[in-house]
Amino acid sequence: MDFRYSTNNERMKCASVKSCWNHRSYIALKGMSTKFIVNTLRRNTKYEYLVRHLGAVKIQQYDLPMNVVEALQEFWQMKLARGADLKNGALVIYESMPSTNPPYVCYVTLPGGSCFGSFQNCPTKAEARRSAAKIALMNSVFNEHPSRRISDDFIEKAVEEAKSSFKLPTDTDDVDKSHSGIDAFRFMLESNKGRTMLEFQELMTVFQLLHWNGSLKAMRERQCSRQEVVAHYSHRALDDDMRSQMALDWIAREQESPGIISRELTSAERELEAARLAGRELRFPKEKRDILMLACGQVNTVNGLS
Repeated sequence: MDFRYSTNNERMKCASVKSCWNHRSYIALKGMSTKFIVNTLRRNTKYEYLVRHLGAVKIQQYDLPMNVVEALQEFWQMKLARGADLKNGALVIYESMPSTNPPYVCYVTLPGGSCFGSFQNCPTKAEARRSAAKIALMNSVFNEHPSRRISDDFIEKAVEEAKSSFKLPTDTDDVDKSHSGIDAFRFMLESNKGRTMLEFQELMTVFQLLHWNGSLKAMRERQCSRQEVVAHYSHRALDDDMRSQMALDWIAREQESPGIISRELTSAERELEAARLAGRELRFPKEKRDILMLACGQVNTVNGLS
């Protein structure tokens, strides 16, 4: 992306906005006009002075004069009151990682399924929660921008991003798996035109997990159409039952290829940590890690009993 300062004022202007679900939205936020951000916050919360420093300094340098945890909750409550389609209400969920020593880590899951984490070196659990709320609030504001609404142009850019994220496989089965996942991703986006990416996040994460887990390929082999798959999973929540089922799939793989869960878990933890520190959306890498940890725990329990 190409961001540059205007010669007429201090605000950042965006020459191009790269619309991708896991992009560093706080960087893109700096490219939005101050007027847009102020108007968005005035429509949604009483904390419009949040924008005093937006676009002027890096997010790590912000000293926001407010309770960002309260501001984030109020933002989503106001969206719900104004008619936003939030299946599970406006509840914002925080999850602190178990630790007896700093730095502490906290994740926050927004209505719609998006997840963000503390991106700073936090000496206390309270500071970790504020750090997570800060990046989540900024992404929530950025989500109001028209560029985040799913359109034909958005779909083309997102699909190209998905294609470029795949390393070109040499195995025929891997090629088929990649094409199947990308085709399903395109169809899913086309079925959700008009929604924003934060509102769409949980459904997209479900399909990312199905692709990662090999389930999309298995359903295609059973002659399930993309329409049938999308229709079925559009009404399923990403809950403990789905995680348990995917964990069982990995336990079965462990029996065929010992050590695969440990290797995948190490990779998933590295991916999650890098994405968290970069301020990216985290739902997919976090769910991967959680599913693999569940599978690892069950394997260790079985091995301990044998």
